[in-house]
Amino acid sequence: MYVLYPEIKPYKRHQLEVSDLHEIYVDEAGNPDGVPVFFVHGGPGAGCDASSRRFYDPDTYRIITFDQRGCGRSTPHGSLEGNTTKDLVEDIEVIRKYLDVEKLVLFGGSWGSTLSLLYAQAYPDHVSALILRGIFLCCQSDMNWLYVSGANQIFPDYWEEFIKAIPDSERDNVLSAYYQRLIGDDELARMAAAKAWAAWEGNCSKLRPSAEALAKFTKPHNALALSRIETHYFVNSGFIEENQILKNMGKVAQIPGRIIHGRYDMVCPLSNALSLHHQWPESELQIVRDAGHSALEPGTVDALIRATHDIAKMLAAAG
Repeated sequence: MYVLYPEIKPYKRHQLEVSDLHEIYVDEAGNPDGVPVFFVHGGPGAGCDASSRRFYDPDTYRIITFDQRGCGRSTPHGSLEGNTTKDLVEDIEVIRKYLDVEKLVLFGGSWGSTLSLLYAQAYPDHVSALILRGIFLCCQSDMNWLYVSGANQIFPDYWEEFIKAIPDSERDNVLSAYYQRLIGDDELARMAAAKAWAAWEGNCSKLRPSAEALAKFTKPHNALALSRIETHYFVNSGFIEENQILKNMGKVAQIPGRIIHGRYDMVCPLSNALSLHHQWPESELQIVRDAGHSALEPGTVDALIRATHDIAKMLAAAG
């Protein structure tokens, strides 16, 4: 079974101005002459960390990680202004051009799978392959599963904690109730909402509970960006049309891809991965039998690293 590669340091860091307001953090690691792979993080609003570089052979890949608008080391932190899906897609294109990359591999999980697919549909000629995990299609059914009825049936105890701060009169729309608190002027209420929001997602993310993962989710700096940006996107239906991704899979039909999904994913149901696979003839689907949503569960790590090996070999053979 494959395990994560050892941690490596970036050999180059960039702060790119992508609008009058936003600067995004980008770094490069691995082999400067290797296969370019873009790590597309989740959330939206989660940001990257050292583990983001550890799924790839650093002798084979030129590993590019970046923090999307408003999160991680990008600035301004937690900003919702000028922060839409179209903006994020165009930011990837800005990075590609800035780094002089002709074709790239997109490696994205959860919201990262959403954004990777949307970029590939917008710029298919610049994508050589996709490696996707924990498929999130950003449909109303995805929002309902996590914030109306679905995951709360599996984790009723965590759900009780999540909705405790929301009055009964607002519980018919928990997503909106949280959003109003997260954009409000009351700093204490905003931070309490941020930590509760992040804790719900963190508690649902792994097959086995992890105090370490939960602590990372609820760290104030991380929790504020994640909760503000996620609610901003989700109350706006991800700034895309319903079923937009599946409707446009014809645009990427010839791009090879790997879909990896935990059987017990309680954040993004497995049915998403099956629906995507059925619409994508060049995809291979692997269901990890002993995993939830997190990329860092052992079976998922193994599957993701095998996918990076396979894609590198395939691209080398294609010349």
